[in-house]
Amino acid sequence: MGLLSSLKSMFSGGESTPKEPEAMPSTEYNGYTITPAPVAEDTGFRINGTITKGDQSHTFIRADTLPTADSCAQEMIRKAKQMIDHQGDNIF
Repeated sequence: MGLLSSLKSMFSGGESTPKEPEAMPSTEYNGYTITPAPVAEDTGFRINGTITKGDQSHTFIRADTLPTADSCAQEMIRKAKQMIDHQGDNIF
């Protein structure tokens, strides 16, 4: 926790509870379902979502943050497709 975060939490009564990510519309790709769910943060939206195939699921979280939920969802889908192309079913 940085100095500014410490000061902020002192005056605001503690840290706020992070919001749950909201799932956005899914995309089908090569038999996989990609569901972005950007996480709202102070600095923007963190890349987050799931890749599923049948009953298997992989949670996809990255450190990247983007300014809007839509741009974050588009980037999550792009990265998920790349991961599927490179790893296939090994992601599970």
